[in-house]
Amino acid sequence: MRLGHAAAAVMAVCLSAGPVWADEVVKFALIDPMSGSFAATGRLGEQHFRFAMDRINESGAAGPGRKFDLVVLDNEVSPEKSLVLLRKAIDDGVHYITQGNGSSVAFALTDAIAKNNKRDPARSAMFLNYAAVDPALTNAKCNWWHFRFDADSDMKMRAMSSYILTRKDLHKVYVFNQDYSFGQSVERGAKEMLTGKRDDLQIVGAERVPLGKVKDFTPYIQKMQAAGADAVVTGNWGADLALLVKAANDSGFKGTFFTYYLGSTEVITEVGQAGRGDAQISEWHANVDSAPIEEMAAAFEAKYHQAFYYWRVVNMLDMTAAAMKQANSSDPEKVGKVLAGMNFHNPLGDVSMRADNHQLLQPMFISVLEPGVKHVFPEVNMGFRTIGRIEPDQTRMATTCSLANPS
Repeated sequence: MRLGHAAAAVMAVCLSAGPVWADEVVKFALIDPMSGSFAATGRLGEQHFRFAMDRINESGAAGPGRKFDLVVLDNEVSPEKSLVLLRKAIDDGVHYITQGNGSSVAFALTDAIAKNNKRDPARSAMFLNYAAVDPALTNAKCNWWHFRFDADSDMKMRAMSSYILTRKDLHKVYVFNQDYSFGQSVERGAKEMLTGKRDDLQIVGAERVPLGKVKDFTPYIQKMQAAGADAVVTGNWGADLALLVKAANDSGFKGTFFTYYLGSTEVITEVGQAGRGDAQISEWHANVDSAPIEEMAAAFEAKYHQAFYYWRVVNMLDMTAAAMKQANSSDPEKVGKVLAGMNFHNPLGDVSMRADNHQLLQPMFISVLEPGVKHVFPEVNMGFRTIGRIEPDQTRMATTCSLANPS
């Protein structure tokens, strides 16, 4: 009799535990800088990932019983350290890897993930790229397991250069970048898309500096002044961008900066009033007219006391969750087959993931930092005003990528 009662008790526990066992936790490893010169950039990204995952988990967007969880790994923007962390993540059963700071890191990760998946398909991983924008990642160095949710540097440069060419007050452009794969691609794109396009516009200098190593950009600003530059095109990000713009202000440089990454709180806080009139190309900013994202941004800011910045992180995870739900699986190969060619509607309109190179096409915005707009950074009492919207299909560029399904 006692055995019967015991067996019944065990069975009751098992039955009551059933729904818990049915839940699935999908881990995402964020491999980005959490210490060193770019720690603030990495931490801001982490906050966006946690915010986006909380929304997905609360809504059940990834499918019944499926939850997202974040594993944060500090790579110090080192490709070598990133590979060690990737191996640790895969050994720990992580199937989704995400990264954005440093295309040199992205190249190392995408190559290693492709090799891992070929060698050990049972432990395959997908690379969700939210900010590493060297064009080669979806061209010569593309692979099926890599999906990029930010526009590449050439897509952004096409939009930026088109605007620069309309500015009849600009005549001398200086191109200035960090000396690694991304910065080199920005320099190449600027030269190709601006040279010879207007008789009175010329590139008067092109220079690169080591990533995260320069603490005083004054000597470089002096070169720009000596060249008579009235515009600077730069892919610098994080501390390297903030210090560059501050040095320009301190030196009395009057030229306009055309940037990729001016809009983060980290940079704006450091730049201050020196950034007035400078421009950025981005997939979103706070004064884009979208009530749902405004509400989202307000909720993020209330929770983290930081300005919302990485709309593309939210979009990336929302699309991945929708693909998992459609695939009824978290298996990277099954999810990837849904993502490739996927059309998705978000608050900014329709976006699509190209099947031929796994590059997202989405609206892009050119904006300038100035006072008198609805949403401002309190530290500077300025915000971004849209001066141009580029529709998704206008960002489509030719690709050399050739993808084949893994099976």
